[in-house]
Amino acid sequence: MPTRRARRWQVRLGGSYWLVGQHLGGTGGGAARSARFDDWSRRAAVRYDARMARLRSSRSSATEALITQVLEHAGEITHPRQEQYVREILLTVMRLVRDQASLGDLKLINTALKELRYAFKVFAPYRTVRKVSTFGSARTKESAAVYRQAREFAERICREGYMLLTGAGGGIMRACQEGSGRERSFGVNIRLPFEQEPNEFISRDPKLVSFKYFFTRKLMFIKEAAAILLFPGGFGTHDEGFESLTLVQTGKSRPLPIVFLDAPRGTYWKTWKRYVEDHLLRAGLISPVDMGLFKVTDKIDDAIAEIRGFYRVYHSSRYVGDRFVIRLNAPLAPPLLGRLNDDFVDILQDGVFEVGAALPEEEGEPEIAHLPRLVFRFNRLSFGRLRAMIDRINTEGPVSAATAPASHTAEGGLV
Repeated sequence: MPTRRARRWQVRLGGSYWLVGQHLGGTGGGAARSARFDDWSRRAAVRYDARMARLRSSRSSATEALITQVLEHAGEITHPRQEQYVREILLTVMRLVRDQASLGDLKLINTALKELRYAFKVFAPYRTVRKVSTFGSARTKESAAVYRQAREFAERICREGYMLLTGAGGGIMRACQEGSGRERSFGVNIRLPFEQEPNEFISRDPKLVSFKYFFTRKLMFIKEAAAILLFPGGFGTHDEGFESLTLVQTGKSRPLPIVFLDAPRGTYWKTWKRYVEDHLLRAGLISPVDMGLFKVTDKIDDAIAEIRGFYRVYHSSRYVGDRFVIRLNAPLAPPLLGRLNDDFVDILQDGVFEVGAALPEEEGEPEIAHLPRLVFRFNRLSFGRLRAMIDRINTEGPVSAATAPASHTAEGGLV
């Protein structure tokens, strides 16, 4: 008969407690019984793992069959990778159920997914048009000089072929949409109990999208932007400005111009820039090259020149595996390529800068397949230096008479 100690030995397997003392059997001292127990527990664990593997395999097969059935009724899939991502989305939903996610978590995911799905649908017809996301105070009066500045900027940048994104509210947002006109603007509204009814220049427009959450709204502002333009504003404007800078500084957004535009002879953004220099740069909290990620001005001409100049030679960029690919509006001359290899070797992981044609992985954008490429292995650290190199290319590179449509890579504006 097993000892009292043996009867107390238990092992936890798959949620069931097994009394193992009664399985030890035989005779011998404590060491022998311990050895037999170790052998038994190993064999029990193997049997349990095999049983769970069969169960997981059965569940996995049933899940895959169910997902396949759903996809057959969902509609046409035009790209092989689309099916992969849709399957992963559906699998994630099923895992939420298995995880017993709380009602609050499910409501959050449901609302965010529905908002993003609808926003993607609204923006899809305009994916090859460059857009400027604009930010500024909802409280700015129509009589203010910066209101007139915002209205004129919007009117002029849209004449350059751009479309405009605003928060669809009053103040600066209203000024921008008054200047751009309904046809050339989008409204990305946030539902608030105050201040944020859509203005009359975008209200009831099919390009107006309303969001419950700030994070989904800000994602669309960044994802769709070819440039960021900030007018004076409150906490929200500073939040949007610093987030834009953070995303570009860390490489989580594609490179793009960020402009802080003040009223004529205004000091709002000049004072902000002095704060950044005195308290961030001087303390070593940012690098000197990070100051090149944005421009502060009180002149509309300078703001438009900054945006136009950024796309003079540079067209767009994306990662293909471990390579960074810059699409160019015109090919680089060999002397300029040589200077880039000499002056920007510090941003290379290894190798050199090379010019070439579109890579096979870029097949999803045939409208820009003809553009020449600059391909290199970027160290993914020096994004301020990357911006400096783009500025050099735009300054010293050739001008192209042809204008290619904007890029709509799989990542959108985010990496």
